[in-house]
Amino acid sequence: MSVFVLRRVLTLLATLVGASVIIFLVLDALPGNAAQMLMGADASADAVRALTVKLGLDQPLAVRYLQWIKGLFVGDLGNSYVYGTPVASLIAERLVLTIPLAIMSMLITVTLALSAGIYTAANHNKLGDVGVMSLTQVGIALPNFWFAILLVLLFSVRLQWLSAGGFAGWEDGIWPGIKSLLLPAISLAVVQAAILARVTRSAVLEVLREDFVRTARAKGLGKREVLWRHVLRNAMIPVMTVMGLQFANLLAGTIVIENVFYLPGLGRLIFQSIANRDLIVVRNCVMLLAAMVVVVNFVVDVLYAFIDPRIKVHDL
Repeated sequence: MSVFVLRRVLTLLATLVGASVIIFLVLDALPGNAAQMLMGADASADAVRALTVKLGLDQPLAVRYLQWIKGLFVGDLGNSYVYGTPVASLIAERLVLTIPLAIMSMLITVTLALSAGIYTAANHNKLGDVGVMSLTQVGIALPNFWFAILLVLLFSVRLQWLSAGGFAGWEDGIWPGIKSLLLPAISLAVVQAAILARVTRSAVLEVLREDFVRTARAKGLGKREVLWRHVLRNAMIPVMTVMGLQFANLLAGTIVIENVFYLPGLGRLIFQSIANRDLIVVRNCVMLLAAMVVVVNFVVDVLYAFIDPRIKVHDL
């Protein structure tokens, strides 16, 4: 087991290094000059050059990359070109919103998907199966930003149950903050839940056809007992794989959804920083998102070994 985890840790580190190189090179290759953007179109060449030197943008590419990596290790992410404040503090302020939003979305996704997937598999080819699968097909086809607008029109404009945008904050209690994030979380979760429900249904149906399930039923175990005690654990491998990928989609989806609902989260910070060409903020935010996705997939890989012992034997 220790060798298995060590291999996954080495893979994680190699992925992070590769991601950092790609992120740095892609953002550095973008056209335009951050100093010119900050100074304005009418700024003199000398003023732009002086700001370029001050920001360290005149140094060689390799030097700037190594300085950035060194800063990542010590927690010094530099200062924002636009805000003039430490990037680490900017990101920390926005994570207070984005992390709860992603967690809420994932919880809604898993709850809806597992319930729908298990129900449809247990009622295969029945009316409930056909109806739920039809709804999931509609859910897959829905763009989450368009669905977000529909939710705003229904629950904010027509029913006036929830606010149309903005974030109440956590200072006045947990419930006002959750209410502010409820519509964005549902908007993010619906499409992912539709996909995961279909994967869950297929995985459960495949396990239900295995010989050990028929043996368990022949020994007198009820259908419900077989499903919950024997089938689900064996069906969770492909489901967990998709869940890990979906967490990445939820993080990426916050960039759009946070702008629809005017939420001051990490996604909106990335959007504003791209518009302002504040590339030092963009670089660190994207690297953080990449690191979060890699770590989540690492956790999923380790959980595989606990769910399916055959993986440990194979890897060792």
